[in-house]
Amino acid sequence: MEQLIEWGYIGVFIASFLAATVLPFSSEVVLTGVLLAGADYWQCMIAATLGNFLGGMSCYYLGRLGKIEWIEKYLKLNINKLQKVQHWIEGKGSVMAFFVFLPGIGDFIAVALGFLRGNVWIVAISMLIGKFLRYLVWMELVYKVKDWF
Repeated sequence: MEQLIEWGYIGVFIASFLAATVLPFSSEVVLTGVLLAGADYWQCMIAATLGNFLGGMSCYYLGRLGKIEWIEKYLKLNINKLQKVQHWIEGKGSVMAFFVFLPGIGDFIAVALGFLRGNVWIVAISMLIGKFLRYLVWMELVYKVKDWF
């Protein structure tokens, strides 16, 4: 973590990317360290949001590698019900990508959206908005707490 903090914006980007994958990693620690070291607010925001967004989209595309037949074969799910869910995900369900920022379940949402062939444009826009708002809230909290001390 210290090395990533020393790398500044690139460290924030790398930490944010890794945090958005299935690897257990916290980008908030690196982002906070870089912010408290005096880095520019908006450059940190761009690095964190872009890194986390690209990491989330990599999970989405990882899910797209899967095959629907695998769910039917290994999980013994009804293919008709699965196709109904897939049809919903392809349309309105793709906005669920907004919640990919949630710790613990966000990575699985991204993979599931890819696996179920969510609309890539709706997924990307929803995910980008969610990731941006996540870091906006976090960075505002960092500055509020910093002002207390």
